[in-house]
Amino acid sequence: MASSLTCAGVVWAFLSFLCAAASCVGFFMPYWLLGSQLEKSVSFGTFRRCSYPVRDESRQTTVMVEQCGRYASFQAIPSAEWRICTVVTGLGCGLLLLVALTALMGCCVSELISRTVGRVAGGIQFLGGKCSCGEGTGV
Repeated sequence: MASSLTCAGVVWAFLSFLCAAASCVGFFMPYWLLGSQLEKSVSFGTFRRCSYPVRDESRQTTVMVEQCGRYASFQAIPSAEWRICTVVTGLGCGLLLLVALTALMGCCVSELISRTVGRVAGGIQFLGGKCSCGEGTGV
């Protein structure tokens, strides 16, 4: 199996893949913010939530739904800031995964990644990392 990467490039490819996978798992898990509401443990992220309050019109009270799930629609995400964060984080995870998979393919295919392509990929990876790991916004 021929490779277009140096030893450092191979290490970079595998670390890139692990970091991209961790970022993607973090994006889909609802554990960005943990707390309690109505004496129940709650958590939510940009894409999913667990244990959330719902208005029960028949009893005229607020009850906690104790299950995890994604938001019903993009507009159901609590605020504009969280919607923006969802889009930016999703794009960042996509960029990280694209670069990581390209780097892994470079481990198997000769002359796939040149010095210039490696530099551009590193820049894209840096941008993707900034998007997916950027500072959070308040709700």
